[in-house]
Amino acid sequence: MIRFAAALASAATICVAAGGAWAASDTKVALVPGGPHPYFAAWEQAAADAKRDFGLAEDQYKVPPKWELSAQNELIESTVSQGFNAFGIFPGDAVGTNATMQELAGFGVPSIALAGCTKDPTPALFCMGTDVARSAYLGTKELLKALGNKGNIAHFTGFLVDPNTQLRIQAVEKAVAEAGGGAKVVQVIADIDAPQPADEKINAFLAAQGKGVDGIITTAWVPSVVAATSLRNLGDKRIKMVGIDHDEVVLKAIKDGYVHGTMLQNPYGQGYIGSYALNLVRSGCKVKADAPFQKTAQTDHFIDSGTAFVDASSVGTYQDKMKAVTKEIMTDFKAKYLSCPG
Repeated sequence: MIRFAAALASAATICVAAGGAWAASDTKVALVPGGPHPYFAAWEQAAADAKRDFGLAEDQYKVPPKWELSAQNELIESTVSQGFNAFGIFPGDAVGTNATMQELAGFGVPSIALAGCTKDPTPALFCMGTDVARSAYLGTKELLKALGNKGNIAHFTGFLVDPNTQLRIQAVEKAVAEAGGGAKVVQVIADIDAPQPADEKINAFLAAQGKGVDGIITTAWVPSVVAATSLRNLGDKRIKMVGIDHDEVVLKAIKDGYVHGTMLQNPYGQGYIGSYALNLVRSGCKVKADAPFQKTAQTDHFIDSGTAFVDASSVGTYQDKMKAVTKEIMTDFKAKYLSCPG
């Protein structure tokens, strides 16, 4: 990564020449997902709001052209050369992204993992995202409740390169195993968090095996949209489905009775609170060694950005639920997780 290091050195030289140590008012945050995906779209508004609310010099949503670690690293390199000095990153690889974060840290550029975690030991200050195992577990429990704890279940999920995917698969299996033997997962279809593979595989599965399925759990955005659309096109309200996220297709399907409910995530809160934390760290704050982080399979420094289930009775006010979660996290975030001068 010689070019990456050179970009970091060049950016550092520019900032020193501009007036020595970086001040918080010079904070330029970049929020970088692993690739193009609708889940991360809320980061753009979060960045704009954080820039306004926290007086940042800049806060931008930067999307790699494709889901490859090399493409993400090239984008980060380019962004550093533009003077960005704080990063919220969705790991393109739970281990591989650590090398990128280490290079950033070596030049005094802080980074946090957002929406997915890097694996300890990691240079990331912390990881903030959905407790994906908990979300998948609770979503499956809601599905099982609707099914009376019995029936055949299909699980449609995301990219296998996404560190969250295996956690979700395991959580679904755990919830079903706790149902007492009356329910079972008959199919897991992964690597379909993109329109074409999701459309092809989900519709082929429903055409061939739909009559033998009683419930569907989807734990990634695109499979949720495609499965909801497929059930509507089939006119099928027999199969119970619990999805994830807040795409309008899924929300309307809940209102119309084709989907039982969905597990909300909080991508806006991740980008907004992440930007807030990065600015505080650049102001001289340090992450507390005894902060009340959660422990996950990947890291001992995890902060849950929140999740909530909505069904037909609450789907009309779903935004209020996640705004309340973000506001609650913000009320004592600084005191809980950071030690600041003065």
